[in-house]
Amino acid sequence: QLQLVESGGGLVQAGGSLRLSCAASGRTFSVYNMGWFRQAPGKEREFVARISGSGGFTNYADSVKGRFTISRDNAQNTVYLQMNNLKSEDTAVYYCAAGRRLGTSIEYVDYWGQGTQVTVSS
Repeated sequence: QLQLVESGGGLVQAGGSLRLSCAASGRTFSVYNMGWFRQAPGKEREFVARISGSGGFTNYADSVKGRFTISRDNAQNTVYLQMNNLKSEDTAVYYCAAGRRLGTSIEYVDYWGQGTQVTVSS
């Protein structure tokens, strides 16, 4: 079982950067694929990025490709999302997710974090 706690959200101007962190409890962190999803007001939760257990595989939503980078430190049980060149449309609550079969949909998410707000002002 994992507990996920996000941090690093906040208010930033368009073009700026933020780094989100997700700290996981539990001794089996490295067996889980990890990901980030986001949900804007009035919209469904959507996939942002994911990373395999070893960190050797990553993929991204087209809307963030080239601007966001997901990474993980298995020794620290932490996954990160570096967000650069932020746009107003990136404004959302960002959720950390873990799943042994995690893909690009919410279907295979086993655990969710509580979410952290990211607001990008234009």
